[in-house]
Amino acid sequence: MGIDVAAAAAKVVANMEKVIIGKRPQLALALAAYLCEGHILLEDVPGVAKTMFARALARSVSASFKRLQCTPDLLPTDVTGVSVFNQKTQEFEFRAGPIFAQTVLADEINRATPRTQAALLEAMAERRVSVDGQTYALKPPFLVVATQNPVDQEGTFPLPEAQLDRFLIRLSLGYPSFEEEAKMLGLLQRKHPIDDLQPVVTADHWVACQDAVREVHVDAKLTKYILEIVHGSREHEDVMLGGSPRASIALFRCAQSLAAIHGRDFAIPDDVKKMAQPVLGHRLILRPESRLRKKTPAAVVAEIVSDARVPVVDRDVPAGRSYFN
Repeated sequence: MGIDVAAAAAKVVANMEKVIIGKRPQLALALAAYLCEGHILLEDVPGVAKTMFARALARSVSASFKRLQCTPDLLPTDVTGVSVFNQKTQEFEFRAGPIFAQTVLADEINRATPRTQAALLEAMAERRVSVDGQTYALKPPFLVVATQNPVDQEGTFPLPEAQLDRFLIRLSLGYPSFEEEAKMLGLLQRKHPIDDLQPVVTADHWVACQDAVREVHVDAKLTKYILEIVHGSREHEDVMLGGSPRASIALFRCAQSLAAIHGRDFAIPDDVKKMAQPVLGHRLILRPESRLRKKTPAAVVAEIVSDARVPVVDRDVPAGRSYFN
């Protein structure tokens, strides 16, 4: 790879850690998704820095940022934009909505109606928006970060399987440790560190990194390993609906990007293992009887990965940075 993806990722992680304390593994997973042009679903309780996460990521790569606070009365045109009649020119003018930012935060996405949720679909899948018969391309690097609260379900519209499948990965930040929270309070004493956060990578350079990730080598044996995991999700006794071909593509691309983040030009089985849970966890629908037995998608994915035969990749893995230690 001509572009040093690992160096760019290290800069972004270090920059984001000025705001997001003690969440390096989640930052690495999010960057892996961002590098293969995927979207991120943050599912967590309120107050664990989901919004700060999206803002810090956008600032770090000098990308424009817009926030959508999803509510039941939010309309599709509030997302995509609307054509307004200009009395001076006697013509309709298109006023772009927040979806035209490079990084879009859809906060509490499950509080928006299905019609408004669907307004995000074309943008997420095809990087373009159609309004009043006109199609507008979205400026790269384009990223949707959606959040939802898994605890409070009153007055919400759960995301359908088709829309969940549009998110490359699902992450949970979780609570900080005692020491991490103490450090956070010290940083917040005078002002929020997000106010002084500066870009460390240009948007154009990040797009070049996304292109470079596609050149990461994936051995045929590793491709078979990915397919065994995804097909295993379709055949597992506890699963009613397993991973689609889009899940296979997502796991393949995420393995490439995680390898690039760690400075390798080839993927290894550990890359697939690390990405299996974030990629597959939200795509599985368990059988009702399995849910009654307290089975969880996370436990099922862990079983599927442990059952798959791990290939031996004939490459020397260099010792270096790991974001998961």
